[in-house]
Amino acid sequence: MNTSPVDWISWTVLLWGLGAAYAVLIGAMIVAVLSENRNPLKSIAWITALLLFPVGGALLYYFFGRSLRNVRMISRRNRRKLLSVEPVHGASKIPRNVSPAHRQSMRLAVSVADAMVYTGNDIEIFNNGESFFRSLFDDLRRATTFINMQFYIIANDSLGRELRDILIERAAAGVKIRVIYDYIGSFDASRRDFFMRMKDAGVEVHSFFRIQFPGKLNRLNWRNHRKVVVIDGKAGYIGGMNVADRYVNGGQFKVWRDTCVRVTGPAVAGLQYNFAIDWKFMGHQLLTDESAKDMPPERRADSVADVTVQLVTSGPADRWGAASFLFLKVIGNARKRIYIQTPYFLPSDGLLKSLQCAALSGVDVRVMLPRKSDSAVLTYASCSYIEECLLAGIKIYLYEAGMLHAKVLIVDDDFATTGSTNFDFRSFEHNFEENIVMYSPEVNRRMTARFLEDSACCTRLRIGEWSRRDRGDKARQSLCRLLSPIL
Repeated sequence: MNTSPVDWISWTVLLWGLGAAYAVLIGAMIVAVLSENRNPLKSIAWITALLLFPVGGALLYYFFGRSLRNVRMISRRNRRKLLSVEPVHGASKIPRNVSPAHRQSMRLAVSVADAMVYTGNDIEIFNNGESFFRSLFDDLRRATTFINMQFYIIANDSLGRELRDILIERAAAGVKIRVIYDYIGSFDASRRDFFMRMKDAGVEVHSFFRIQFPGKLNRLNWRNHRKVVVIDGKAGYIGGMNVADRYVNGGQFKVWRDTCVRVTGPAVAGLQYNFAIDWKFMGHQLLTDESAKDMPPERRADSVADVTVQLVTSGPADRWGAASFLFLKVIGNARKRIYIQTPYFLPSDGLLKSLQCAALSGVDVRVMLPRKSDSAVLTYASCSYIEECLLAGIKIYLYEAGMLHAKVLIVDDDFATTGSTNFDFRSFEHNFEENIVMYSPEVNRRMTARFLEDSACCTRLRIGEWSRRDRGDKARQSLCRLLSPIL
């Protein structure tokens, strides 16, 4: 069939119009990248991707390149309301008995994360899922007033169902219960209507950043990775464990090594305060009627007493990137040792140089990673940084007993932190995270002892042996490293 000149002109105009519209779209994305005033290397990378791979680059930028920086989690007015509920529990004033180096770290955490200083807390450390969930579930069963919790993953397995049944029973007893889960992290559970029974029983259950087509697909890159529970304002839990069977039985790894803490005392108010901000950010009412109680901590035989604590939240909405700033500061201040446990090791250039600088200046820097993690891509990407570390004198240990999922940073003799923050780009830039920072010689001693105990299950890498690794592995590691900013 012959095409008339009019049809030909119409098609030509249409194609040129679509091309012009697409060029405008790409141009607008480039302007958006430039207007965010990011690190020039990142800006150049995104602009190059948009120019060389217009379709793929635009999709990648839509899902992974957009920034939430400087988006307020909560208004100043609502923040003041929350602070007025329990004004005596936390203070921005630094205790006098803190060393000069830690005074700087505390002041930094106050400045970049509004992390109040809480003194006089009891801390109990858990290094495996069995003991952690036994303690957590016992506390949940005794709840009388409220339970607020958030987890990245709540799986629809035996452990998840046990948690669900406990919450349903407590809701029937009149306990007010709120649950936040991450939509992507708990996607399988939500798809099978796992949470419907809790909702039907009166439990308030909500997903964080629910992904909806097409309007909210751009939320895919922002995840709430926090693991926090507050019970009656008396006890709180924070750490790296999600709710899934593998955190107890190890799953395919047989052993799942993780770290969490139970905190009682004034710092529970901080956990509740941070949960209330997340709850309001999700569009719900401001939680001013439920607060931590000012009462003596429930002393347990194995807990550490009188611990000074800060609770540092970080996320893509932060102006400064609180977690990375704090890590940079304490690493730079280290004088004796830096011990790190992390399932994924993808440091920013600044953090990598900070660790190298510490090691080259004589600080004992040790990084412990799993030999094999639950993500092959992340394992390869993490391994790509090992040679640079070894050359600087950083000691690298590969955990052989199973999956090392603990997120621990120990510095010198009286600083230790654990929580949900991995030592990687995603935790520092894209995830909503929360860590407990503990200024205590005894907490430091116990966590250091556990680190050394874990070292007996590790292989320490040597530069000569590592440099002779398989060429195929080297290629895969280098390729996966290119993806590290978005992994």
